[in-house]
Amino acid sequence: MTKALLLGAFALAVGTFAFRFAGPVLRNRVKVSPRAVRLMEIASVVLLTALVVTTLVPSNHSPVGIALPAGVLVAAVLAWRRAPILVVLLAAAVTTAGLRYFGLS
Repeated sequence: MTKALLLGAFALAVGTFAFRFAGPVLRNRVKVSPRAVRLMEIASVVLLTALVVTTLVPSNHSPVGIALPAGVLVAAVLAWRRAPILVVLLAAAVTTAGLRYFGLS
């Protein structure tokens, strides 16, 4: 079991490295049309929106409370204002954790 997990982790690491390495290597060889670039930009926004929506939907019929939507709202506003991603993530986490700490889960 341990050998299979290590082998799987190694395969994922090699695959991830290969994808990251392929970008700079193939940048000048592969031409992407402006339409395809625009569609990929739109797709990334749609995927991030879907992630936000699925995060906000409660699972197991449990109430969400105010902390999670407030954290997502803070992240959305900061992302809209084009804040760095680290600032967006930290602000959302601190907002959610702070509200939960004060009992507003």
